Amino acid sequence: MCGIVAYIGPKQAYPIIVKGLKRLEYRGYDSAGIALINDTLKIYKTKGKVSDLELTLEGKDIQGNIGMGHTRWATHGEPNDENAHPHLSQSGNLAVIHNGIIENYGTIKEELIKRGHTFESDTDTEVLIHLIEDIQLNENISIDEAVRLALNQVIGAYAIVILVKNEPAKLIAARKGSPLVVGLGREEGEFFLASDATPIVEYTRDVTYLNDGEIAFVKDGKLSIKTIENIAKTPFIQKLEINLEEIEKGGYPHFMIKEIFEQPKSIYDSIRGRIDSVQGKIAMRSIQEYEDKLRNVKRLILIGCGTSWHAALVGEYLFEEFARIPVEVEYASEFRYRNPIIYPDDLVIAISQSGETADTLAAIELAKEKGATVFGVCNVVGSSIPRMSHAGAYTHAGPEIGVASTKAFTAQVSVLTIMALAVAQIRGAISQERLRLVLSELEAIPQLVEEALKTNDHIMKLAAIFKDSRNFLYLGRGVNFPVALEGALKLKEISYIHAEGYPAAEMKHGPIALIDEDMPIVVIAPKRGMYEKVMSNIQEVKARKGKIIAIVTQGDTKIKEMADYVIEIPDTEEALTPLLSTIPLQLLSYHIAVLRGCNVDQPRNLAKSVTVE
Repeated sequence: MCGIVAYIGPKQAYPIIVKGLKRLEYRGYDSAGIALINDTLKIYKTKGKVSDLELTLEGKDIQGNIGMGHTRWATHGEPNDENAHPHLSQSGNLAVIHNGIIENYGTIKEELIKRGHTFESDTDTEVLIHLIEDIQLNENISIDEAVRLALNQVIGAYAIVILVKNEPAKLIAARKGSPLVVGLGREEGEFFLASDATPIVEYTRDVTYLNDGEIAFVKDGKLSIKTIENIAKTPFIQKLEINLEEIEKGGYPHFMIKEIFEQPKSIYDSIRGRIDSVQGKIAMRSIQEYEDKLRNVKRLILIGCGTSWHAALVGEYLFEEFARIPVEVEYASEFRYRNPIIYPDDLVIAISQSGETADTLAAIELAKEKGATVFGVCNVVGSSIPRMSHAGAYTHAGPEIGVASTKAFTAQVSVLTIMALAVAQIRGAISQERLRLVLSELEAIPQLVEEALKTNDHIMKLAAIFKDSRNFLYLGRGVNFPVALEGALKLKEISYIHAEGYPAAEMKHGPIALIDEDMPIVVIAPKRGMYEKVMSNIQEVKARKGKIIAIVTQGDTKIKEMADYVIEIPDTEEALTPLLSTIPLQLLSYHIAVLRGCNVDQPRNLAKSVTVE
């Protein structure tokens, strides 16, 4: 989940690389480094952020038409100058940057030490570049062939870029399990490489995404690709669909608040063209192509990690309610290491914002091996999950830069809603009248989210009251229980306040012991669903002097009288309430974090895309 960017071409590499690293910093910000070639190979790196790297480079030689940069999220070795990338080979002729984990690096390192190698860092990455050079020198072969042979020896995940000091017109890149994109520049012999498209969209729209086990060679202004089995591949060039303004803050103080306020558009874009409430029709190609499979599917398994797992939990309610299919929801990280019982007539839906989540990719592989049909729900065109899945749907949320996911969650829930209704229609589990009603309510959601966002100023005042709280409880029932989990996660991620989400009825089975006059309890209590039951849960909290912050339907009077603080959201169909009830929880976590002086977009110890285990 580190950030990689590289350039070769007629321009100066440094400005392109540093700008790219800033755009990739959401992928990791423990340390940063850069390598440039201009007569000699120069390495600059430091603990901290890209801004710290820029300070260390003041007055240094940063000339060169070829270079690469890296922003790190630490896995092997603590964040410090020595463990920052790039890393050099024993002779200093090769430099590498790396995203991923080389799992057998310890065994390789022991053997290399016996052969006289010495290491400057604690990283697995330095071991890899030493191995490549060792093979090259001992076998007396080209660096291209040495890279290929070395990658056949390593176990784990990697996206790497290599510079060669004595071949200053060459870049080598490879991937397995970690994303890497190659951009073809507008000028002759110009190429860009990056972990994702955000650093290069300013310079090119023509890209090719490397597949697992592929190595890219840029030499003398030409691009070639071969597999680690030495099979040549023809690059598949496609057009980037994102715009530069989508990855800029656009006047907002943070990406997170920008992305929260983008949700009316991201939800609209995720449902646009896919539903027609008047006709009661749903147009989703993946559903239409697999209609026979979906008509007879016996079980649905939803998998994801983090916020995507919470979206999957909402999906469980949706598919059971509308399509009447048995549903299981799995953490991808657990699913892949169990021996799960999977049948060929199962449908697995894998959910991921980035499309590169390592555990989810491994879970997909397992499901496919056992014969299940796999659908992907993903936000990034060209990423690994859409390519590995049999079918699926993009969420069209646009780039999400803030580490704490917001618009991706509501876009995922929107797409899962459409999929659940489509499957219900295929299976005859929903009447046409009911389908039209729900589709009509879904079409209105973007406008209702606009209404919910108007609570921002009110929530800012509540944040000031609770910013110093040490613990929060979030309670919800039915389809809003996953929203309680998601609200608690958002607060933990960016404000570092301990928070837990529970089904409201489970409070009396343990968490009620924590409640006192200093404990804020956020209760999601729209008038749809188990309203009376939630009221009883609120009374139990009030009897123990807990501070109630209630998310209620506009016009509610009963809970308003009971709660200490109320945030109102518009009314909608019960199954769609998560798309509205999550909005104030995102805003509350954001404003509390800002008031506590936290780095909202880059919370400590976290990175956006978890591309390693």
